[in-house]
Amino acid sequence: MVKMFKEEEINEVRTISKTPKIQKVIFLLRDHKHFFKYYEPRVVSLGPIHHGKEKYRLAETFKLKLAKVFVERSGKRIEGLCKEVEEKIQELRECFEEEVTKNYNDVDLAWLLLVDGCAILQYIDLAIKDKFKELDIKHDSVAFCQQDLFLLENQVPYELLRLLMSLSDERDDLRKSVDKFIERNHHMVLMDKSSDPQSGKQPENHHMRTHSSAADTPRNRKKNSDWQSYRNVQELKAAGIHVKRSEANSLRNISFSRKFKFYPGYLGLPPRIVDDSTAPKFLNLIAYEMCLDFRNDFGITSYVSFLDSLIDEASDVKELRKAHVLLNLLGSDEEVAQLFNEIGTDLVPDLDEYKQVRTQIQKYYDKTWVTWVAEFFHNHFSSPWTLLAFLGALLALFLSATQTWYTVDSPPGPCDKFCEKFNQNLRKG
Repeated sequence: MVKMFKEEEINEVRTISKTPKIQKVIFLLRDHKHFFKYYEPRVVSLGPIHHGKEKYRLAETFKLKLAKVFVERSGKRIEGLCKEVEEKIQELRECFEEEVTKNYNDVDLAWLLLVDGCAILQYIDLAIKDKFKELDIKHDSVAFCQQDLFLLENQVPYELLRLLMSLSDERDDLRKSVDKFIERNHHMVLMDKSSDPQSGKQPENHHMRTHSSAADTPRNRKKNSDWQSYRNVQELKAAGIHVKRSEANSLRNISFSRKFKFYPGYLGLPPRIVDDSTAPKFLNLIAYEMCLDFRNDFGITSYVSFLDSLIDEASDVKELRKAHVLLNLLGSDEEVAQLFNEIGTDLVPDLDEYKQVRTQIQKYYDKTWVTWVAEFFHNHFSSPWTLLAFLGALLALFLSATQTWYTVDSPPGPCDKFCEKFNQNLRKG
């Protein structure tokens, strides 16, 4: 029995890493009735998991068309490229869970990865240069394919893309296109230098890692043993806490601040575009973090959970829109609220994430009289001009009261006696 436990510990050390292998979505998410559709490709299958399914057969022609253009521009023959991939096939196979590739021999797997890798790189290059029309590729196909690129089950090893780029005569141009494509699709987060795909610091199992790693920015978290509650946007507003847009786009750039003691609190949130791609991107990144062989801090999961706690209904979304935190390209505010409420279901975030923010909010709540004063200041003196006008009015009232007092109650002076005698002489005369 002891031997079994020791072997299990050794296996755990071997299997858990900073980068998971390419695998299927964990059953806890895949079996959810509302989430299943977000894990299946809509147009094109990439990699071995969905390869060969009948509904993606039409997209195979699309991939071959892109792969052909890549090969022609690479200055190499298809046979030469295929041989290079075959020589690396064992290393590439290791990037997948064994279950995923067990039905593929080395030759078939190498050909599959070659076509998909060439197609992906050519797609990215065309997207950056906006040249899809040259190949008569329709706009809707471009949009759906881009969504499919970021599905967990639709991945190829980044090492494959790196190999193909190095073999092409246009390697420098391709690398620039890949970097720009990643940056363009990071409207949910900002990349940090350590996640640069060209840094070569760590081989990536799949290109999705470059999308998720943007949340891995350095954190400054305070450990606190007490759980702190927090409210939705409407309740925060009622207590004198208002949301504002953060300067940086990183998902971890969430903060609580106050200018002065009696001023309202401000919850700073990074800006986020909400559109048709939001649900599949977030859910696949959450699934990525939940891979059993992946050691991570659940940065995306924690962010979605935090945002879900702020959004209960359409009025909360409206406040976030007014603060320019959310740009709603999805539809109504009700749809956005429903989206985050669905995505946030059954998530298990890192409880230490944003704990400092929650603690600051809770301390603000505990001082009820401060919230009243803060809300009064926010409603009446949110602008410096209104505050100056108020002070000016107070000064005018003070001067008016002073003048009245001097007129009624001031003691008689030499001038008053002179005027009184002068008036008496006038009456006698």
